[in-house]
Amino acid sequence: MRLAAFTADGHSHVGLVDPTGHTITALDVPGAQAAYGVLPIIQALAEGKPLPAATERRFHVEDVQLNAPLPRPRRNIWCVGRNYHAHAKELSASVFKDNDANPEAWPIVFTKVPECVVGPHDAVHVPSEVSEQIDYEAELAVVIGKGGKNIAKTAALAHVFGYTIVNDVTARDVQMRHQQWDMGKSFDTFCPMGPWIVTADELDGTRTRVRCWVNGELRQDGPTENMIFDIPTLIETISRGITLYPGDVIATGTPAGVGMGLKPPRYLRAGDTVRIEVDRLGAIENKFI
Repeated sequence: MRLAAFTADGHSHVGLVDPTGHTITALDVPGAQAAYGVLPIIQALAEGKPLPAATERRFHVEDVQLNAPLPRPRRNIWCVGRNYHAHAKELSASVFKDNDANPEAWPIVFTKVPECVVGPHDAVHVPSEVSEQIDYEAELAVVIGKGGKNIAKTAALAHVFGYTIVNDVTARDVQMRHQQWDMGKSFDTFCPMGPWIVTADELDGTRTRVRCWVNGELRQDGPTENMIFDIPTLIETISRGITLYPGDVIATGTPAGVGMGLKPPRYLRAGDTVRIEVDRLGAIENKFI
């Protein structure tokens, strides 16, 4: 199923999107809970509670405002750096060339603050007073459904609730300036997410494709089979000594074609539009202002 968070008639809702992606049926979720998007449903299902009943309210997708499916994540978003072979190669000649001797030994893991999440069609603000090197990173994101600690790789996919899309927007100069990644990744609006969550029974995140266009130009196109560290490995690694909870998000890395990796680099400017699609999931599109 596809679960979306949206605003209609001035109120927050959570609903089921039909297989064509054209209509949304609101679920019986109180407004205070609906403000947290799909999160209360993920938590309730993890506790063995049933999916909220469908109401008689049905909307056309084009008539509502789609919000991030997790507009207020319970905590920082887990993110993985340089996780596609071609992307690691394109950055091998950049300032990241000396980050570690063997980039395929362990995943690079960092976080983005939850407050940077915005919706699938919301504007992204270019902090021109702080950075001149704003970059895009199209990513498939895993949403945890069953919590746990020290999760074995062989059992990891049983902990996945579903998948969504994120754009791991990055201020490259800030990222380099601080010698770590969190600050350059966490500016306000730097994590567009959506358009909804597709549950794991309908989408195999280990076998899909991530693509990204900037102003209509295809920049990124990579199958998730090309990840250096696959999804089960990422879940196993991040859960070592750290409890994962229902609703946690893991952004799994970006394919080759980021602005920094182009020659010469091509960074985003106000007025640019970035569209990201994941096969069998959907698309998000955000204008940078």
